[in-house]
Amino acid sequence: MYVIIAGLNYQTLLLRLRNRGTMSKKNNLAKRKKQHEFDLRREKQEKEKKEKKLHAKKNKMKVDGSDKKKKGSSGFQVGRRKVKTKLTALAKAKAAQAMELDN
Repeated sequence: MYVIIAGLNYQTLLLRLRNRGTMSKKNNLAKRKKQHEFDLRREKQEKEKKEKKLHAKKNKMKVDGSDKKKKGSSGFQVGRRKVKTKLTALAKAKAAQAMELDN
């Protein structure tokens, strides 16, 4: 025989009466504390992981030339730029005179 009180069946009513003295599972202090500590640990791990990634990225961008061997003179390419020199007044006059003779 089932008794229906305020829309609840007998089994549900018994469960509610049995659990009346205890706190709900969601409001359990120990569980909340453990969850909070777990969240803090997870945040700390994520932060360390991000820092590690950033550090690795920074180190990757650095160029360390100390470990490379220096090549001989054949290893370097010399650019083909014109070397600019300053001419003295006498040299300028001679150059101008030579230009006049060519024309």
